[in-house]
Amino acid sequence: MRRSVLYMPGANERALEKAKTLAADALILDLEDAVAPDSKVEARKRVCEAAASGEYGKREITIRVNGFGTQWHADDLRAAAEAGPDAVVVPKVNSAAEVHAIERALEAGGAPDKTTIWAMVETPIAMLHAHDIASASDRLSVLVMGTNDLAKELHADHIPGRAPLLGGLSLCLLAARAAGKDILDGVFNDVKNAEGFEAECLQGKQFGFDGKTLIHPGQIDPCNRIFAPSPEEIEYSRRIIEAFESAGRGVVTVDGRMIENLHVESARRILAIAEALD
Repeated sequence: MRRSVLYMPGANERALEKAKTLAADALILDLEDAVAPDSKVEARKRVCEAAASGEYGKREITIRVNGFGTQWHADDLRAAAEAGPDAVVVPKVNSAAEVHAIERALEAGGAPDKTTIWAMVETPIAMLHAHDIASASDRLSVLVMGTNDLAKELHADHIPGRAPLLGGLSLCLLAARAAGKDILDGVFNDVKNAEGFEAECLQGKQFGFDGKTLIHPGQIDPCNRIFAPSPEEIEYSRRIIEAFESAGRGVVTVDGRMIENLHVESARRILAIAEALD
């Protein structure tokens, strides 16, 4: 499950230790935005040791490297490959060719097969190339929306409902689903605005995102709750399946709604998620 995916600053040893106790489904140990230039090398060593430690339980552990064109990118990929996290998160991926370059670097560094690629899509060109990126490699498992950078590139305002970003969000969702990959919604910046955060989580769930990236531990619990099936969804899904199987035909009615096989598939997916969370 990837309901809640929390960024953790790689230069902060205390934060990395605290992350072992947090209820996030996944962690992004960050070497990019959260780390000052003069701390990059030290943070790389600390993050790779943490990722290789096996001390984070069932949480999915990923490392976000510095992006293409930076002086740290190649060394970050090499070190991450050796550490063997669950995934390497790469910012501002704009093309299939860049995915291929990441894949070659991980293989050259000896990354285990379990280490997948999470490609951050956060520019206008990435929106337009989203399917090429998502389908570029079997090693790529997740698209991550970089909504802050996308808003900057679009010269757009951060507003409730995210109207300026909906086109890009939709394109990337289409790309991820067409390629059979997971996709994570972007961060919510105002950590004190609990109501706004929950509204954006609900919007992301309704859109079809698998989960949301987070910037504060206080966002974990509401995110987990919203992206998990509700008791009402679970109960209704069970009734859909029972009614469909009992009828023995292609179409039934539940609570006045027509139910076809596609609804049964969705219901089974909800129950599978609920079971995985138990």
